[in-house]
Amino acid sequence: MPASSPALAAVPAPPARGPARERQSRLYALDGLRLLAALMVCLYHYAGRGGPVSGSWHQSPAQVFPTLSQAATYGCLGVQFFFVISGFVICMSSWGRTLGDFFRSRVARLYPAYWAALVLVTAAAVALPVVVHPVRPDEFLVNLTMLQQPMGADRVLGVCWTLWVEVRFYALFALCVVLRGVTYRRVVLFACVWTLAAVVCRTSGNALIEQLVMPEYAPFFIGGLALYLIHRFGGDLLLWGIVAVSWLLGQSTATTGLWHPGAQGDFHRDPYVILAIVTVAFASVAAVAVGWTRWASWRWLVTAGALTYPFYLVHEHLGWFVIRVLHRGLGLPPWPTLAATVLGMLALAWLLYRFVERPFGPRLKRALKKARTPGTSAGALS
Repeated sequence: MPASSPALAAVPAPPARGPARERQSRLYALDGLRLLAALMVCLYHYAGRGGPVSGSWHQSPAQVFPTLSQAATYGCLGVQFFFVISGFVICMSSWGRTLGDFFRSRVARLYPAYWAALVLVTAAAVALPVVVHPVRPDEFLVNLTMLQQPMGADRVLGVCWTLWVEVRFYALFALCVVLRGVTYRRVVLFACVWTLAAVVCRTSGNALIEQLVMPEYAPFFIGGLALYLIHRFGGDLLLWGIVAVSWLLGQSTATTGLWHPGAQGDFHRDPYVILAIVTVAFASVAAVAVGWTRWASWRWLVTAGALTYPFYLVHEHLGWFVIRVLHRGLGLPPWPTLAATVLGMLALAWLLYRFVERPFGPRLKRALKKARTPGTSAGALS
């Protein structure tokens, strides 16, 4: 549907919406929220679930941390928190960019630290396979593409399933919005159509459509997109309505996916707590959107934001290795082990940021900028 379609004719053009509120200053609070979401997921992987981490602690984390584990089991909702933030950030960072710019920025942002994390985790798995077994060489090579899930290969990084969700969001947004240029109307139309498609496809029974539309996670990305429009242009009934519908659908998919009635072993989730956390995720990003967090301008939040991605990549499996060595190997008590592991992963994240992301991200972007398809003009992909 063209941007001038009568279906959106009633939507006021951005200049008519009062001051443009295009705040160019960095949103420090958003960096802090990103790290908070990563720490939520980290806590879940160390103290809120069973599986391989139980082997590192030599018993279920519910027995090691009887009180903490009751809260840590909700840390998996940090992923949904990430998706709301991602919708906001992707809309913000793609404004005024070409499709080529968008592609290069995403590749340069995602891959250098990801490749480094693959090498580190694989090396740890070879050194101490009792924690996590190394994947076959052919599967490791597939993991380099970040397409291991659709290929059916084992994952080197447990958390990389969320990257596959993000990649599909980037592809949808790029093809439907960025390709023709990001505008208020195109983002609103995309949000509304994607919401309808996400609801309808849940009854389609078509696995391919569900993979493309992602009904379980779409509401969180869509809510983030609408919140960025509120940040940039100001709020109105339409945009807040999109946020409200996204929250309503998001809390439903989160509860359906994470809560199960009856006994659940060592870990139990309350549907009311899930609802509360999803609400806080939307409300936190909304607070950034309307400018309530402008007071949070501490420089250390920039560093927090920079550490988030590499920390998220390495914390799970490498953290399990560290826990096993410190707790079972050296006899360190549980709480010091937990603290040392989190701090150690943050330190490793800084090293990855400083010596991998900072030098190689820009180089990769420049290399992609120079790449030309034979027979195309220099500006064809710009």
